[in-house]
Amino acid sequence: MPAPSRPTAGARTTAAARLAVAAAAVSLTAAVSLTAAACGGTPSASRPAAAAASSPSGSAIRLDRPLPKPDLTLTDDQGRSFDLVERTAGHPVLMYFGYTHCPDVCPTTMADIANAVKKLPEAEQRKLRVIFVTTDPARDTPKRLHAWLAAFDSRFVGLSGDFGAIQKAARGLGIAVEKPEKNPDGSYDVTHGAQVVVFSPSDDKVHMLFTSGTSTAQYSAELPEIIEGAP
Repeated sequence: MPAPSRPTAGARTTAAARLAVAAAAVSLTAAVSLTAAACGGTPSASRPAAAAASSPSGSAIRLDRPLPKPDLTLTDDQGRSFDLVERTAGHPVLMYFGYTHCPDVCPTTMADIANAVKKLPEAEQRKLRVIFVTTDPARDTPKRLHAWLAAFDSRFVGLSGDFGAIQKAARGLGIAVEKPEKNPDGSYDVTHGAQVVVFSPSDDKVHMLFTSGTSTAQYSAELPEIIEGAP
């Protein structure tokens, strides 16, 4: 399948495009399509998995109906209890579901976000919260999450804990997450959605998300408005 063309910085889907995406989507609550990635330690496992539908790669999609922030309490990368609703209330939040052994989409996504954040004024950087929720909690301990995230930005927060709670939170946001599977050769397949969900500081709800393949330039174009709480 040919790779989708990269849209211009800050591109948003039109109303017609959103309707087309919604019609093709397989989602419990969000009118957006899902791009699931199956990642692992072998070449075959690291290829993108076939999904029921694919979002346009590298774009910011505004939701017609905002989604609430999930009631989720996990352990952060410092080993402390982290109540997502309480600890991020009133802050702009970018949240991603992935795992540290991921060979492709997870590190590139976090690197693109980190590079965009570094371009913001310091005052705006302090307002923003970037949350990485592991989809492989058995291997992603707080210590490992902390070391992995520090390579991108020491202020990024990693969360680990009960897989069932993580999966429920992800599915409530329309993100596909499946339990990791160990292969006979010892490698793992971990299937997870590749979207970055955005919580607005104005109402703590999701009004938009970034699809897989969003560039640093695209994040940079959108972040100032996100931080200011623009709808």
